[in-house]
Amino acid sequence: MNQPETDVNDAARRAADGSALLLDVREPDEWARGRAEHAVHAPLGDLDPGAVPRDRPVLAVCRSGKRSGVAAAALAAAGHDVTNVTGGMLAWVQAGLPVVGDGPAPAEIH
Repeated sequence: MNQPETDVNDAARRAADGSALLLDVREPDEWARGRAEHAVHAPLGDLDPGAVPRDRPVLAVCRSGKRSGVAAAALAAAGHDVTNVTGGMLAWVQAGLPVVGDGPAPAEIH
């Protein structure tokens, strides 16, 4: 089943204004290197749909949009209102949207 999709600009706006939960399903090392400021981390391998808040729609994001598509399908099957962010964090950076990282090194997505 194909999940609804949205672009990074819509995702950034909705995450910043709190109207949606931006759920980053990348691995911990990817998350540490760079992520969207308003994202919540839940690696795909550890994703528990029951632990994901249901108070607002979920926007699933990964590096390119593939893993987040898998996460979106699992969340939808569990009854979540979920949309996949097309292009993932690579598209996020290409659109010039801000990223934050852990530590003093500049955030990077690759």
